Amino acid sequence: MKLTNLIKNATRKSPVTVAVAAAEDEEVLEAVVEAVDHKLARFLLFGNQEKIEKILSRNGGNTTEYESLVVVNTSSVEKAAVDAVKAVHDGKADVLMKGNIPTSTILKAVLNKEYGLRTGNVLSHVAVFEVPDYDRYVIVTDAAMNIAPGLQEKVQILNNAVTVATSIGIPLPKVAPIAAVEMVNPAMQATLDAAVLTQMNHRGQIQNCIVDGPLALDNAISILAAEHKGITSAVAGQADILLVPTIEVGNALYKSLVYFAKAEVGAVIGGARAPIVLTSRADSAKSKLYSIALAVCSVNR
Repeated sequence: MKLTNLIKNATRKSPVTVAVAAAEDEEVLEAVVEAVDHKLARFLLFGNQEKIEKILSRNGGNTTEYESLVVVNTSSVEKAAVDAVKAVHDGKADVLMKGNIPTSTILKAVLNKEYGLRTGNVLSHVAVFEVPDYDRYVIVTDAAMNIAPGLQEKVQILNNAVTVATSIGIPLPKVAPIAAVEMVNPAMQATLDAAVLTQMNHRGQIQNCIVDGPLALDNAISILAAEHKGITSAVAGQADILLVPTIEVGNALYKSLVYFAKAEVGAVIGGARAPIVLTSRADSAKSKLYSIALAVCSVNR
């Protein structure tokens, strides 16, 4: 599966507006201009107007030629974060995107009780990978937000990922709770949580997906590896979603896919009132473009 399909699918959505907090960032605005060229969305660009317009002009876009780009000047990055979040909260935008601003600053605005985007659910990072020579998307969660989630947090992280998977055309995603082994071991909490999540799915407490675990990574993504281990499962070897036990596992897996496997990736934060594009400064403009497309696909209307 190609992440370019996300761009095609996103263009079929009704017009979506993205609010970018502290938009004065070279690669963010490169992605924004390309997104406008693909007719993915309209953009409200909050931040230093002079810097934003200079960067836009270097990337072949400006607000006189691009009606889909509106710059809103703000006095500080903190004000840009507040105004961007308020735009989503007030229905003036459908997606929030992080620009040249610390993650902690934008999340402070997201979590504000008065104008923020919390729903009471856990916020979690959902990354969709296109891995060379692999026949499906690989969805990894959570590689960036939740450090050591307990069982109830994992339920919500799983549900957030299922929502994203469904939005990109995977109607009944297969979920593999990842552990070091595929057998339940009372000394390994990840295997206990995986077994409970599987049973909750069987009982209808977790819906719209198929869950089976614990599964080691090889058994989750390789049918051959699962067969060698004698694992019979609707998920083993064909998992759509890899639910990792801790942030260290997710972070290492994420970066291994990018740097070793040369995978392409788009990612969003799920669980809020609207999708949030929270890319890293190290992410490429292409990754940011895919993340915008993923967020547009994830908008619930």
